[in-house]
Amino acid sequence: MIITSLKNSSKTANLIAKKLKCKYIETEIKTFPDGDIYLRYKSEIKNKKLIIVESFQPNSNEALYNIVFAGKTAKDLGAKQIILVAPYLAFMRQDKRFNSGEAINAKIMSELINNSVDKIITVDPHLHRIRKMSDIFKIKSKRLTANQAIGNFIEKNFKNEVIMGPDWESYQWADEIAKIAKTQSTCLEKTRHSYRDVDVKLVKEIPIKGKNVIIVDDIISTGNTMIKAAIKAKKLGAKSVSCVGIHGLFVENALKKMKKHFNNIFTVNTIEHNTNKIDITDTLIKEIKKK
Repeated sequence: MIITSLKNSSKTANLIAKKLKCKYIETEIKTFPDGDIYLRYKSEIKNKKLIIVESFQPNSNEALYNIVFAGKTAKDLGAKQIILVAPYLAFMRQDKRFNSGEAINAKIMSELINNSVDKIITVDPHLHRIRKMSDIFKIKSKRLTANQAIGNFIEKNFKNEVIMGPDWESYQWADEIAKIAKTQSTCLEKTRHSYRDVDVKLVKEIPIKGKNVIIVDDIISTGNTMIKAAIKAKKLGAKSVSCVGIHGLFVENALKKMKKHFNNIFTVNTIEHNTNKIDITDTLIKEIKKK
């Protein structure tokens, strides 16, 4: 077995290789003067099981094409099996044609991956209208979850805490994580009376005053949803408000804005970032080791 990464997940790939006690190889990726991609494996991969560890952030478009070129090249060089470990899988939110003439990103991405690798492993992908990975992936696919890792982290590092989802969609994560951390959970729900008049209330009433509130969501993008939840938690008398995100994208200066409202901001290392405090590699390794 050989582990490699492209541009986005070298720390994660090296950690996985170290834990598995297998070889990590560098894959050279650069561009020709005209901008075309140049990719080269620096070690022999013929008849080897190759694990490509690569998140689709930052620069999801570039990441996708790097993965396609890496997978296709590995097949051409005779790799025995090619497994893509994509801790964060992009392109899943555009999962239907919302307006006429639009591309359905999830289907196009999956077609490219289907033709490039033999198996894909990912963590908490955005499954909404597409219900399961096998709906779009014809190759072997595995959806893993960070719930256990997050629950263990919260149980170890917090006391007198409650888990809150910032909206109804996030409640599935909040409730499961709360069970693991052995605490209570709730989520917020918006009631819009007019464009400017919006009420935010707890779906399930639990004590918030004096508690250490942990707001949990799968994807932190602009941070606006999390900030609104933090403001509500403070109004309800929270002692402290922390944020836990599975996938920390932090676009549009989100992290700077969020720091004004949160005591702590933690993410899982699905996307490499200085907020990474929750390690998902043991979960990934269990699946990698399966035949």
